[in-house]
Amino acid sequence: MTITKKFTPRLPRTTMLAAAVSATLIGGFASLATAQAPQSTGSQATKTTPVFYNGQAQIVPGFQDKTKWIKQELWVETEFDSDGDGKKDRVHVDVTRPMQTDTEDLKVAVVYESSPYFAGTMKNQKMWDVKHELGEAPPPRPVNEQAKFIPVRPEISRTEIDTWLPRGFAVVHSEAPGTGLSQGCPTVGGAPEELAPKAVIDWLNGRAKGYTSIDGTEEVKASWATGKVGMTGTSYNGTIPLAAATTGVAGLEAIIPIAPNTSYYHYYRSNGLVRHPGGYLGEDVDQLFDFIYSGAPEKRAYCNATIRDGLYPAKFDRKHGDYNDFWADRDLLTKIKGVKAATLLAHGQHDWNVMPEHSIRIYEALKKNGVPTQLFLHHGGHGGPPPLEMRNRWFSHYLYGIDNGVEKDARAMIMRENAERGAAPTPYLDFPNPEASDVKWSLGAGGNKAGSLSFDASSKTKAAVEKIVDDVQYKGGVLASAAESPHRLIYATSELSDALHLSGTPVIKIRVAANKPAANLSVWLVTLPFDEKAVGSAGQLGVVSRAWADPQNYRSLTKPGNYDSKVAGTPLVPGKFVDLTFDLQPIDRVIPAGKRLALMIMSSDHDFTLWPKAGTELSVDLAQTSLVLPVVGGADAVKKSVKN
Repeated sequence: MTITKKFTPRLPRTTMLAAAVSATLIGGFASLATAQAPQSTGSQATKTTPVFYNGQAQIVPGFQDKTKWIKQELWVETEFDSDGDGKKDRVHVDVTRPMQTDTEDLKVAVVYESSPYFAGTMKNQKMWDVKHELGEAPPPRPVNEQAKFIPVRPEISRTEIDTWLPRGFAVVHSEAPGTGLSQGCPTVGGAPEELAPKAVIDWLNGRAKGYTSIDGTEEVKASWATGKVGMTGTSYNGTIPLAAATTGVAGLEAIIPIAPNTSYYHYYRSNGLVRHPGGYLGEDVDQLFDFIYSGAPEKRAYCNATIRDGLYPAKFDRKHGDYNDFWADRDLLTKIKGVKAATLLAHGQHDWNVMPEHSIRIYEALKKNGVPTQLFLHHGGHGGPPPLEMRNRWFSHYLYGIDNGVEKDARAMIMRENAERGAAPTPYLDFPNPEASDVKWSLGAGGNKAGSLSFDASSKTKAAVEKIVDDVQYKGGVLASAAESPHRLIYATSELSDALHLSGTPVIKIRVAANKPAANLSVWLVTLPFDEKAVGSAGQLGVVSRAWADPQNYRSLTKPGNYDSKVAGTPLVPGKFVDLTFDLQPIDRVIPAGKRLALMIMSSDHDFTLWPKAGTELSVDLAQTSLVLPVVGGADAVKKSVKN
C-alpha cells in the first residue's frame, strides 16, 4: 500500500483558511492529519476484507484476481409502467462482486452506475434546422434512424470495476428504461429515470424483486450486499445519481455526479430563449430521445407516438422557448428537498455542453438544505472526475463508515489555472470564495470598436445608445477578435496590472430595444487579446463566461438567480426599451496580469442559438446597463489591478 508523505505546505491565505477545515489535502501530496493505522472491516484475520489506510480503501491482493470475480445478470422490477403494456417495467442489471461474497460470507458496499448509453446510441444524428425566424414554427423535424437493438448483453459495462473491486466494493450497472435490455420507454428526465435506479437500490436492500430473466419468476437476492450504495457517472450517467437521490431512497448514502445535467430546460433553453448545448447545434429533447432509444423494437411504435411525437411537441415549446410544467418535471432542482445522500459534485469550467450552472445550482441548494456537499471544479471541458483520492475518501467514509474526516473537508476544491496534470486541487472554504464580493461595472461609449468597462461607482455613465446589427455568420470568437464590428458591442477594462480572481456568478442588467418583435440576445465575458484556442465543449480559452436571454421574457427577467419563471414571453414593441437582469455562467477563474477583461454583447450566437436572417437591430442603453462581477478582495482588489 502507498503511504502518504506528511509535510506542511505553504499555502495562500484563502487556502490556509480552507486547510483549517480540511482533514487531508487530496491527491497523494500531503496529509494535515495524523496518519491512521490500517483499518479493516473484518473481525477474523483469516478472512479477506476491505482495508483502509489514511482514510482510503486500499487495493487488497485477495480481491485482485479478475478470474475469480462473480458476475451476475438480472432484471429488477420497478414501480412504473412507462411502455403502457399493463406490467411494471423491469430494468436490466449486471453485478460484479468479489469471490469472497460467496466463499467467506463477505458483505460489501456497492458502487453503482446507470446509463442510457451502455447499449449503444443512434448513428448519423440529424439535428433540427436552426435557420428560421424567431417566434415562427420551426421547420419539420428531421427523421432519424434509432439505435440498433442488441438482444443479448450479459455484461452491460466495465466502468468502475477495475477501480473498486480490488478495493473491496461490488460494482453494479443498469440500463436506463427503454435502452438495451431494460423495458419501458425513454423519457429523458421525469419519474421513470428517478424510479428506475431507486428500484435497483431497493433490490440491493431487499425491498424490490430481481429476476434471472426479463419475464421470468425465478428470483435473485442481493444477500451479499451491505445495503450501502454510492452512485457515480459522467454527463447523463452523472444526472441519474442525482435523479435517484431526489427520491430519498434509503441505502443511497453518497453520490458523485460528474458534469450532471440537472435541468433539461437549462440544457436546451436559456432565460426564455431556444439555445443549444455546445457542440450539438440543433439538438433538442426529442433528438436525445432518438439518440438513446436502443430498447426492444416491439415497443418503439408506442413509445415514439406517446412520448417523442406526442408529449414532446405538445409541451416542449421550441417556438417560444418558455419554461413550463414539462420542463419543471425535468428539473431536479424542483425535487432537491428529497436528496439525503452526501453529494460530491464535479464540473469543468469550460464545459459549454452541460454548463457549470447545472452543478452550482444544485450545490447551493444542497448546502441550504444541510446535505453534506463538496464541489470540485477544473478548467477543462465536459466531464472530468475528481481525483481518485477524493472519490475514495468519499466512498470509504459514507459506504464503510471510515472516520477520515471527509465531512470536514474544504467545501470547494478547485484546480487552478495551468496546474500540471495530476496536481492537487486547491482547497477553499466554499464556492463562491468567501472573500469575494460584488463589484459593479459601468459601460462607456464606443462599443463597436472598444468602449470602456469601468468600476468607479461615483462616476455616472454618459447617456449613450449603441447599436448592433445581427448577423449570425460571424462567430463570437471572430467578433471578440475584431478591432471593429457593427455586429457586436464590446467594453473592456484597461490592461490588468495584477491578476484578478473572480469567484461566483456574474450578473448583467441591460436595457435593450429591438426593431422587430423578437431577437436573440447573447453576452460573453472575455479576455483580450482574445485567445481562440479551443477548450471544453465548443469553447475557446478567451471565453470566461456566457449567457443568453430572450428580451421577450423581460417581465420575468427582473432579478438574478435560477430562472424558472412560467410567465410567458410577449412580443417586443419595435423600438421600445425593456430591462432584463440575468446570470452569466458561474466561474472561479484568475484573470492574469497583462490581459483586459471585456463584456461583449451581440444578438445571435452562431454556435448556440437559432439563426434568423441577418439585419435585426438591437439598441443598448449604456446608462441603464451594468455588469456585476464577484471579485476576491472586492473593490480594493479591483483598484489595485485596474486603472479606470
